[in-house]
Amino acid sequence: MGLGFTRVALCDVTSRCWPRSPRWTPVGSFAYITVRDRLPRILTKAVDSVHRHMDSFFKEHGQEGVEAEKRAIYLLAKLRNEVQTDKPALPLTDGLPDVDLWNEYLEQQQARLDKDEHPSWFKSPWLYMECYMYRRIQESLQLNPPMCDFDVFNEAKTQSFVGSQQAIIALCTYFLEITKKIEGFKDTQLKAELLLLMQVALWGNKCDLSISAGQDNSQMFNPLATLESLKPFILVDDFECIWELLINNKKNKTSETTCTRIDIVLDNSGFELVTDLVLADFLITSQLADVIHFHGKSIPWFVSDATKKDFDWTLKKMKEANHMQMSTCGMMWEKNVKQGIWIYHDHLFWTGPHEFCDMSVVAHDLYIELQKSNLIFFKGDLNYRKLTGDRKWNYTVSFDTALRGFQPAALCSLRTLKADIQVGLKPGQGEQLDVSDSEWMTSGRYGVIQFSGAYQK
Repeated sequence: MGLGFTRVALCDVTSRCWPRSPRWTPVGSFAYITVRDRLPRILTKAVDSVHRHMDSFFKEHGQEGVEAEKRAIYLLAKLRNEVQTDKPALPLTDGLPDVDLWNEYLEQQQARLDKDEHPSWFKSPWLYMECYMYRRIQESLQLNPPMCDFDVFNEAKTQSFVGSQQAIIALCTYFLEITKKIEGFKDTQLKAELLLLMQVALWGNKCDLSISAGQDNSQMFNPLATLESLKPFILVDDFECIWELLINNKKNKTSETTCTRIDIVLDNSGFELVTDLVLADFLITSQLADVIHFHGKSIPWFVSDATKKDFDWTLKKMKEANHMQMSTCGMMWEKNVKQGIWIYHDHLFWTGPHEFCDMSVVAHDLYIELQKSNLIFFKGDLNYRKLTGDRKWNYTVSFDTALRGFQPAALCSLRTLKADIQVGLKPGQGEQLDVSDSEWMTSGRYGVIQFSGAYQK
């Protein structure tokens, strides 16, 4: 877990072509509906999860566990009421290493308002308040030991993985067949398989429990069977840029010691994480990469986001699976971790309030680490929102512009659209979609493979 935070002002927004601040929650907007409906439902499920474990708390910790459970439920219910009644955001008090960072950010939000106004659930940037809710959930547990490590979303994540078994088996079976032949592949074959597995990882991002408010959102069918039919729904497809970068790195290595590093900033656990692991293994097996660095969350986040515990649990369950292909992949992946070919990081910045354009100052150590990468994949909607600052950009604004200086290395967003922000479209493309499908930015039906190579090694 990384530290090294530095106080910083919010991203400079002096450029006249940038929207001046992240989006708020006007009545009727997707953000408003999220705060009004989805966030309280998530909190209700969190309360239910804690309550259902009362017997286990008592068994493990006696009456102390029961009392901690009661206090945590009280704080979670109080938080739900704060959301529903638009109460002011409160400073954090749990003493974790990121408390000062969060409280300083709250002060900065307050400084933007009139003296008689306060940051609150419906009157503050949606991205900030949504992240703040998940940090407050952690605070509710942190203040009540021995519940500090309890994951209120664990059951939902487990069910998502279990419900996706057939899809996981199909994907692992396909991947292992590739590995048998990969040494004889020509570049055209490598390219075709990379495209296919990147598309699987893209559409795996549909399995997001924060969007379904914790309702089961498993992958029920063979993901490979639908790829061709989904191609028209990829609004931005920069795969060629990714391929050229990777194949050129492979061909232009100057020595045996030259290392191609790829980073994957993870999104969801469950089926999506498995698609990321398959993609990562292919990159290693094909020698398009020598080492993969995964970046996950340090605390339970946005219901289904992957933590170190989820990452390790997934490898363990894959290895122990009764199905041979799943088990084989699990053993291979565990070996990759033990050999240092796969490395997991969980810097606190990923569960902080800041947009990524602040990273070079707020979390300089993480930015320096990412600069070592040849290519960074950012999975999912939350990462896209933080990459672009969750601002109301024009559809045709370039991805590079929307990043606002965040360029530690070449990067690619693999994202299905579940929030109403998108940049880098062709002229008229967004407006045409507005007419043909009013929910195109929030339904998860569309996706992007969006590259920025403004900085390349």
